[in-house]
Amino acid sequence: MLIKKYTTNWINDFNDLKNEIEKGLGELNYSIEHVGSTSIPNLDAKPIIDIDIIYQDKLEFEKIKMELIDIGYYHNGDQGIESREVFKRNEKYMNPILDKISHHLYVCLKYSKGLERHILSRDYMKKNDWARLKYQKMKYELAEKANQNKKVYAQLKELNINNFIDEIIYLEKNKDRNIDEK
Repeated sequence: MLIKKYTTNWINDFNDLKNEIEKGLGELNYSIEHVGSTSIPNLDAKPIIDIDIIYQDKLEFEKIKMELIDIGYYHNGDQGIESREVFKRNEKYMNPILDKISHHLYVCLKYSKGLERHILSRDYMKKNDWARLKYQKMKYELAEKANQNKKVYAQLKELNINNFIDEIIYLEKNKDRNIDEK
């Protein structure tokens, strides 16, 4: 099955990955966030940890990039999302943690749209059961429609879930305004 039941192991996996990445990044100026479905308690998901390394100054990116390369990642571009750079594991390097735990690694400028999307959607689903449950239902339906194929699932998710994520981001951004209007 593509979608797995939620487990607190995902939090432990994130912390293990974070600790290992921090060893490589040393004293650089950054923060690290657990984002994506595995960061939301009680949300069933693909067991892949999504990590955002956040930097404030564009000059910091090159330093972070070089340190990530030193610990066995390669830069895979922004994949169409400005100021959200993708890093993948280089198979020539071996690390017992970074190679064992399935993860996606992004390096994001602090005020980028990609980072905002990750943080706002995560935070909204953490606070709103209806959104988490609806998102979970959509994920199971798409996995079934994709016959549990990861690539087909990713394509269907891109087409079908973006509107829902846009909706909850709008709600999160305007939560204070929505309360005032009631």
